[in-house]
Amino acid sequence: MAEQSDEAEIQKQTTLELWLILHHKVYDLTKFLEEHPGGEEVLREQAGGDATENFEDVGHSTDAREMSKTYIIGELHPHHCFLCLSSWWTNWVIPAISAVAVALMYRLYMEQD
Repeated sequence: MAEQSDEAEIQKQTTLELWLILHHKVYDLTKFLEEHPGGEEVLREQAGGDATENFEDVGHSTDAREMSKTYIIGELHPHHCFLCLSSWWTNWVIPAISAVAVALMYRLYMEQD
């Protein structure tokens, strides 16, 4: 397995090779393009970026997940893990707090009547 990569390095590879990120691991899928059941264009759309969400949305089989391990060439650099936590924060915690605040404001408004 190669050493750690950052997203800028991964994005540079998309002209000659197809690299992408799944679950903080870097994959070189260049040799898998023609074999991908969903077609080459599906992978090319994700080239150079984090395809984790799309990979999970499709619901890949256990066999596909096992086969994907053969294409791992490295891991995402640790400083990007903060971005992952940041994404979790903005996707779940902030909306949840906003919903609680709106509910409290509504309750206060209704008590005044």
